[in-house]
Amino acid sequence: MTTRNLVLASALLPDGWHNKVLIHLDDQGIIERIEANEHNTSALQIDGFAIPAIPNVHSHAHQRAMVGLAEESGPGADSFWTWRDVMYDFALKMQPEDLEAIAAQLYVESLKSGSTIIGEFQYLHHQSDGTPYAETAEMSLRCLSAAEAAGIAITILPTLYNHGGFGGQPPLDGQRRFVNDADRFLGILDTLYEVAADHSLCQLGIAPHSLRAVTKELLDDVIAGLNNLNVQAPIHIHVAEQVKEVEDCIAWSGGLRPVEYMLDNFNISKRWCAIHATHMTESETGRLAQSGCIAGLCPTTEANLGDGIFNAVRFLDAGGHVAIGSDSHITVSPAEDIRQLEYSQRLKYHARNLLAGGPERSTGRRLLDAVTGGGAIAMAQNAGAIAQGRRFDVAILDPDHPTLIGRNGDAVLDAWLFSGGNSCVRDVFVAGNEVIKERRHIREDEILADFRAAIARLQDN
Repeated sequence: MTTRNLVLASALLPDGWHNKVLIHLDDQGIIERIEANEHNTSALQIDGFAIPAIPNVHSHAHQRAMVGLAEESGPGADSFWTWRDVMYDFALKMQPEDLEAIAAQLYVESLKSGSTIIGEFQYLHHQSDGTPYAETAEMSLRCLSAAEAAGIAITILPTLYNHGGFGGQPPLDGQRRFVNDADRFLGILDTLYEVAADHSLCQLGIAPHSLRAVTKELLDDVIAGLNNLNVQAPIHIHVAEQVKEVEDCIAWSGGLRPVEYMLDNFNISKRWCAIHATHMTESETGRLAQSGCIAGLCPTTEANLGDGIFNAVRFLDAGGHVAIGSDSHITVSPAEDIRQLEYSQRLKYHARNLLAGGPERSTGRRLLDAVTGGGAIAMAQNAGAIAQGRRFDVAILDPDHPTLIGRNGDAVLDAWLFSGGNSCVRDVFVAGNEVIKERRHIREDEILADFRAAIARLQDN
């Protein structure tokens, strides 16, 4: 096993900022040793502010191609549900080669934003008429191929979808590409498990779409099958995103709200990631926090769809763990999602720096620590910190960016997250490999050309 050495001019380690940080990497990109205040001139010197890259825990890659197509008002009141109709129509056009090209472009954009892990919540399983492909895992395999082309780590989360509403209602026609029973879904898992086992940057989990799309019995069967493959695999689920969803759940269950039903009926732990969890009572918020479940928040998408505001102050105060994702990819920026998360609380409570976690603390630092740690758990990936034994997944912020000039320590994070955004990210490393250099991806032109061709095909259909 060979060792590579590099020196970070300034790096955010678990105990704070340090200068001249010598990093020893093994040949898998894992940090073997860290030494601060070292002046090793033979190692690769990296100027700038090195921070742990932020996992992007919730992606529907195909939706990257439809940004801007649902921003024109309809004949009546617009809502999440009218947006969903537009998305279903668009999703029916997507062919495997389109999905792969669009996913690769998205993954490049995610890397350039400072994210090195993508959680792909993938539900376009079948052909446009609902007929399975000869390889039932075809569309998920396309996402894995896109991730490999981009050089991003991926946690593939094939989506379990069988019903169109609470209580096992029949699926809608627009959902025909999504639907699997337990046996066919477990067949997809078997294939993905074999492929993921050969790739160090790939992890496997499952994504029951929502409580309205699965029954308890179906999900229990699939979790049992998943446990036979990998007991630690994560489980992600949309829950309590919309008021109508809450109302429908109460009517079906005889009084239980979605998060309440989930906590009462499943063994919820840090293995689970509750996507959105927007509409919770105080009791649900406290119980979810105490369960260890990660709240997978997508603040920019949630704002775009008019979902509502997550109770972040209460959840974090109760010891809850959070992560962020770009979801519909209306924007691909962890900085913007973190900013939106804090700003939503400011608008709700008419105050500032609500998520700083106490007096005289950096809001940016507290939130970066939260989403890197929570995101690594939700993705089951060995990253999330610049620390011994972790994979070297690191973003380098540019000290010459106007937003960061004159900033040091946690003030760098506050300036980046609340002002500078993606343009501050200069270089990105995944498992020690530099995939973004001077704001360009190593395969940027090729991947963009494939994306352009995919968009042209979709526009012609």
